[in-house]
Amino acid sequence: MRVLITGAAGFIGGHVAEAFRRAGHEVAGLDLRAAAGVAVGDVRDERALDGPLRGVDLVLHQAAKVGLGVDVTDLPGYASVNVYGTAVLLAAMARHGVGRLVLASSMVVYGEGSYACAEHGRVRPGPRAVRDLERGRFEPCCPRCGAALDPATIGEDAPTDPRNAYATTKLAQEHLAAGWARETGGTAVALRYHNVYGPRMPRDTPYSGVAAIFRSALERGSAPRVFEDGRQRRDFVHVRDVAEANLAAAGVREPGRLVAYNVASGVPHTVGELAAALASERGGPEPVVTGEYRLGDVRHIVASPDRAREELGFRAAVGFAAGMREFSTAPLG
Repeated sequence: MRVLITGAAGFIGGHVAEAFRRAGHEVAGLDLRAAAGVAVGDVRDERALDGPLRGVDLVLHQAAKVGLGVDVTDLPGYASVNVYGTAVLLAAMARHGVGRLVLASSMVVYGEGSYACAEHGRVRPGPRAVRDLERGRFEPCCPRCGAALDPATIGEDAPTDPRNAYATTKLAQEHLAAGWARETGGTAVALRYHNVYGPRMPRDTPYSGVAAIFRSALERGSAPRVFEDGRQRRDFVHVRDVAEANLAAAGVREPGRLVAYNVASGVPHTVGELAAALASERGGPEPVVTGEYRLGDVRHIVASPDRAREELGFRAAVGFAAGMREFSTAPLG
C-alpha cells in the first residue's frame, strides 16, 4: 500500500512513517521541513499536494498547529493550518480519487471529561470559573447540585465541547473529514490522541506538551513547575503506541462516514505523578506545585480505550514506568 503522511518530519508523523515502513508499506511524506524521503510543501498549497498524492491509497493527516496556544492572537494561525489546510487537503484527495483518510485528532475535542455525581449520575461540567481557579478551587462541581464529583472514563460518543482554539480547530477537522466522507463515499478515521510523549518530542515552547516542558526543566537543573495542585488526571500514551494505532486504523473500511477512536493507554496518571516520575529518573530536583492555571485547561480527561481495542485490535504496549524511564533521557526534537 502507498500512503502519504502529512507532517511526516514532525514528532508523531516521523514515528508513524517508521511504523508503516517497518510494516512493508510505501511511504511518501509532506512537511514544511526538509527530511529524508519527505517532500517540502504546505498542506494549504493545493499545488504542493498534486505530486505527493499521485498513486496514494491512504492519507495519514498528521500536520497541524498543536498545543493550547498563548492567547487570542493565535486564532488565525490555528484556523489557517488546521482548518483551511485540512479543507485544501480533502479537496485535493477528492480530485486525485484518494478515498481513505486517517486524521490525527485529539482528546481536546471533549473539553472537560466525564464525571459521576452521587445524586445525578453521569454529568459534564461546564468551563471552570476564573474566581474558583484564582481561589485554588480546581475540581469541577456537579452542574445540577454543586456536589463533588468523581472522574469517569469518556468514550467516543460523548458530546464534544472544545475549550480553546486548538480544540475548536481539531473538532472542525473532524467535521470537514466527515463531510468529505459523506460526499465522496470515502472512509475517514479520527484518532483522538490523548497526551502523547516519547523520543523526539518537541522541546519546551508554549505549544509543547507538558512532558517535554518538565523534561527540559530538569535538563536545565530546574524543578518542574506543576500547575494547579498537580492532581489533574491525564492519559499519557507513548508515541510508538500512537504509531501502531495509525497502522491499525489503516485497515478500517467504513465508506461514507467518519468513525472516531480514543488512542490512549487506558491507565490515567496525574500531572504531578508525571513530573515526579521524570524527576526521579533524572535524579531531581523535585517538582514544585505552583497553583497557577491556564484558563483553557480542563481538570480531568480519562479515556475509555474500549472501542479501539474491540474494533481495531489496538492496545497500548508501553507502560507508564517504562515509558518515563526511556523518555527521561531520550532525544528531544
